[in-house]
Amino acid sequence: MRDLDRAKHFYGDVLGLVEIERPDFGFPGVWYSGGAASGCEVHLIVPDDGFGDTGAPPSGLNPMAVHTAFAIDDYDEAVAHFASHGIEVFGLGRDSGQMWVKDPDGNVIELIVPPETSLE
Repeated sequence: MRDLDRAKHFYGDVLGLVEIERPDFGFPGVWYSGGAASGCEVHLIVPDDGFGDTGAPPSGLNPMAVHTAFAIDDYDEAVAHFASHGIEVFGLGRDSGQMWVKDPDGNVIELIVPPETSLE
């Protein structure tokens, strides 16, 4: 994460995640709730240049890259939403329900309409 304001716009305004309280660790960052039902959180940090290797995103929009996935309700609505923000989408189509985008730092994010499941 290099530009915290751009990241906050993407994760908060574009993805719609809700920012939650983050302790002061002495370095910049922001935390988001991944959704009350999921119990997960997304932690974004701006690494100190002297910290060492923190990994690098892929050079292109690659669905096989290490990524984070979020469930969505409507495939077509999500594609239109990202297009309205000028964000490239790599999608497999409504039937698969899967698409991938990149955040402002190039990290891959998958969005997927979960398949119908049955407990019977």
